[in-house]
Amino acid sequence: MIHKNTQDAVLTNHSGRVWKRFKKQRTLQAFVLIGIIYLLIFAYTPMFGILMAFKHYSIVTGIQGIFTSQWAGLQHFHELVTDYRFGQIVRNTLVLSLLKVIFTFPLPILFAIMLTELRNMVFKRVAQTVSYLPHFISWVVVAGLTYSFFSTEVGIVNRILMGIGIIDAPLTILTNPNSFWGLAVGSAAWKEMGWWAIIFLAAISGINPSLYEAAQIDGAGRLARIRHITLPGIMGTIVVVLILTVGNILGGGLVGSNFEQSFLLGNDINNSTSEIVQTYAFKVGLSQGRFDYAASIDLLQSIISVTLVFLSNWIAKRVSGSSLF
Repeated sequence: MIHKNTQDAVLTNHSGRVWKRFKKQRTLQAFVLIGIIYLLIFAYTPMFGILMAFKHYSIVTGIQGIFTSQWAGLQHFHELVTDYRFGQIVRNTLVLSLLKVIFTFPLPILFAIMLTELRNMVFKRVAQTVSYLPHFISWVVVAGLTYSFFSTEVGIVNRILMGIGIIDAPLTILTNPNSFWGLAVGSAAWKEMGWWAIIFLAAISGINPSLYEAAQIDGAGRLARIRHITLPGIMGTIVVVLILTVGNILGGGLVGSNFEQSFLLGNDINNSTSEIVQTYAFKVGLSQGRFDYAASIDLLQSIISVTLVFLSNWIAKRVSGSSLF
């Protein structure tokens, strides 16, 4: 009996402390509550739409049709994997994302290290500001700029090259299937490099400055300090960002959005390399009204993405000892 009363007193005291802390942090808790409500409405509630992937859904039945439509089983998935364009679409998605991982992902790391090594603080701040401003430009605007630069009719690049006699005819960069992947990777690097560098700059700023001082006293040069202090110091951040990037390969990639690029820069001529899983699902879902088929594409893509996250996390943990979870 005494033991029970002691437990009740401890629980009451603990509850009182929690309530006081909650009241003290009520403003912060309100922000957290808003975030939770947002996730419930826009992230978890729409997950009921997953049912469409397994049903013969028609838009005329509305939300109620998600639950009352006839079951289709795995029919939509079978139709997807047997589609004559399935291999080409998956290839385009994987190649485009992998090219960004290989060529675009290291750029923010190198750029952050270069900014850290700058001694002119004014130039450093100007360079950092200019580098991440493109992130806030819409992909629609970027597509317009790309057209202004590489169009065969009004493109600045073609005019300059023809004006100085390097080429005799305009380059068909925007309509050439062989040019799309390079165009997408290059525009993504220009747009997102400075923004992603902020993460690595924050990681570098967390490294103890005394390590650099000690290394400098021991005679280590700038490259040696980068190799033995900076890179190991931000390795955990690099691994986490890489895991998220690999996990989002089919979802468009973290460094630049594949969907916007393929949708805005793609056309009927370069369709053989610009059509990806996201644009295919978008076109099928809206133009043909096959929301059930589009839902099956997105669900399959999500399952593969989650699998890639766990796989890349396991590999990173085994190889480097750092992981996301």
